[in-house]
Amino acid sequence: MQTRTRKAVGCFALLAYLALYVAVAATLGGVLLPILPSWASPVYFVVAGVAWVAPLKPLMGWMNGGGA
Repeated sequence: MQTRTRKAVGCFALLAYLALYVAVAATLGGVLLPILPSWASPVYFVVAGVAWVAPLKPLMGWMNGGGA
């Protein structure tokens, strides 16, 4: 597959992943935040705000032609 095609497919995969991640994080936050202690709210937001990046490393490598 050509790099240009990989990048196009990767962009659509990225958008789909982010939409799913936002939906899950918002739903989970809506369920957990009312029952968590007040000190745990910032922890949840930090974790939810940073955790989306980790699964994207393999996708970015594939998009740039480095992985299969």
